[in-house]
Amino acid sequence: MRFALKSKGIDLTAAINAAVAKSVSSIEKKVARFGESVTCEVEVSKTTKHHKKGDVFRAEVHVRVPGKLVYAESLKDDLYVAINDARKEAERQIADIKGARAEKVRIAKKTKGGRA
Repeated sequence: MRFALKSKGIDLTAAINAAVAKSVSSIEKKVARFGESVTCEVEVSKTTKHHKKGDVFRAEVHVRVPGKLVYAESLKDDLYVAINDARKEAERQIADIKGARAEKVRIAKKTKGGRA
């Protein structure tokens, strides 16, 4: 899986890189069956420069699997919580893709006279 990290409005520190790498490794396990054609792009940013409180940190995760684009976004008051929330949402969507494909195979076997 190819991976790219981008930031807007904040500096990328070693701690942010480590948190994103941990999240991406979790996503990578979920999409391993799709092969090397999968790409994951993560963007972390601060939505505003002058606000200090509230949901000011944003994390976006784009995962491109063959035939689908998974998009997850999270706005939180802590950057690391936003990264984890976006990862969880992306993993949920990947699981839905996997379930939908398995359902299509099951229906195809059933309608073509194969074993269900």
